[in-house]
Parts: sequence; C-alpha cells; structure tokens
Amino acid sequence: MAERSGDRRGSGDRKGAPRAGGASGGRAGGAGRAGAGRSGAGRSGAGRPSGGSRPDSARRGGSDRRTDTEPRTPRRQDPEIPEGVTGKELSRDVYSQLRGLPERVAATVARHLAAAGALIDSDPEAAYQHALSARSRAGRLAVVREAAGEAAYAAGHYAEALADLRAAKRMNGATAYLPIMADCHRALGQPQQAVKLAQSPSVANFRPEAKAEMTIVEAGARRDLGQLDAALRVLEQAPLNSKSREPWVVRLRYAYADTLLEAGRETDALEWFHRTFAIDGDELTDAAQRAEELEKRR
Repeated sequence: MAERSGDRRGSGDRKGAPRAGGASGGRAGGAGRAGAGRSGAGRSGAGRPSGGSRPDSARRGGSDRRTDTEPRTPRRQDPEIPEGVTGKELSRDVYSQLRGLPERVAATVARHLAAAGALIDSDPEAAYQHALSARSRAGRLAVVREAAGEAAYAAGHYAEALADLRAAKRMNGATAYLPIMADCHRALGQPQQAVKLAQSPSVANFRPEAKAEMTIVEAGARRDLGQLDAALRVLEQAPLNSKSREPWVVRLRYAYADTLLEAGRETDALEWFHRTFAIDGDELTDAAQRAEELEKRR
C-alpha cells in the first residue's frame, strides 16, 4: 500500500507496524485512512486520492495540431474494467468533478476510478493501472491525480505517488495528503523530508486519526535517523491513553510499544503491547504475539 504506507508505517516491518506510514496495518492512508482524502481511487467515492503528465496539447500551449513528421504517442493499453463496474460507484462529489470532461471521456474515467477503488486493497497494482488510465485522459483534474497518487502508494510506487499527490495539492490546495506524502519520503529514504512535512502548520488542524498517522510517520522517520528519544517524545505527545478503540489509537499504541522495544525498554514495551492488544478487537496488529514473545524472554 508493496508495503503500503500504511504498510510501511511507523515502526517496524511487523504486522500492524508497517514502516512508513501508519502503524498497524493500514496505509499512511490511515494517513491514507487517516483522512488523506480518497477522492479518486479509494474507498471514499469509490476511490482514494491521486497524478500524471499533462496532455500533449497542454505542453504545446493548447494546440492539438501535429506536423506530418511529428511522432504520435501511442495510448497506453487500458486494463479491462471488472464486470459490473459502471462508474456510478463514485461519490457524488467525485463524479461532479468529472463533469467538465466530454461525456464519453467522463464515463470512461469514472469507470477506471471506480475499478481502482474496488481493487486497491485486493490488487493494488491493478488498481494503479486503472488509475493511470484515468490519469491519461484527465490528468488536469485534482481528483484524478489524487486517485493515481494513492493507488501508486498502495502499489508501492512511492516516487510516483509523491509526484501525483504533489500535483493534486498544487491544484486544490488540500493538505490531507501530507501523511501519505511524508510516508512516501520515508519509503524513499528521505526521513528528513518526512519530518519536515510532519511539522507543517496545517497538521495541527487535522482530525485525530490523520494527526495520529502523521505522528506515526514522524516517529518512524526519527527512528530512521537514529533519534530514538525524539521518536518516543513525538509518540508520548499523542493521545496514547485515549479511551477510544478506534484503529488510529491501536496504531499509535503499537508504534509506541515497538519504539520502546527498540530503545531497550522491554518492561515498558511489554506493557504497551498488552495495552494495544486490549483494544485491538479487529486484530489489526500482532501485539498479542509480540507480548508473548517478550514474556518468553523474561
């Protein structure tokens, strides 16, 4: 999400703590899921958020004329749209953003976005191919770039995801993509850039789940930099003691336990693996197994 920024998230490479993005089984889409917008190819609107190059006409200043000797760029081979996918699966908001396209183009883009949303968890690479087909037709729409970005992220194409989400952010000014973008930087071996995005002023206004995902990404980036004490401080400023059993609380606790363990604080880590397991009714993480392993070593 490929490790999916969610699946790369916050702490380790174990279940529930993917390294770059969230911690515990979702994408930084926790970031992904944490509010990073799913507009195009993800669940919200039958889609997640999204990228691509501008059409030739845009690069040539709006002209579609060619000379006889100008080579034509062959259209990429579109993946087959799954049976039953009509495009009507998209949210009303997403679909409304396609209205400026010619009717037939809008219908095709909608079907590819809906297909990407349907496949993004089960077959992220196929979802990405559908998002690319949508992008090849409507790359100037933020919702399409967002969809391509999140699908690329899910499939583990982190450089492409970062490029597409940057494009979407330039188009619509949205900051919801920041956790995924930070996670992509971490996946690309750029932890300093991940930390820089995590410290963006807009993060203070994020919803709790999105803020948690960014916290997990920042803590993971600090760990990449060898800054274990800083990683622990970042996590300790988060609502680890929240009474909520929401997935973002589970992921926060797991990331904290895993970081404590890396810091050599086994007793504290054991406590927090138990506290994670206590609220992890959906078994998003392997906290119970981690606790058992630690108990056997004592």
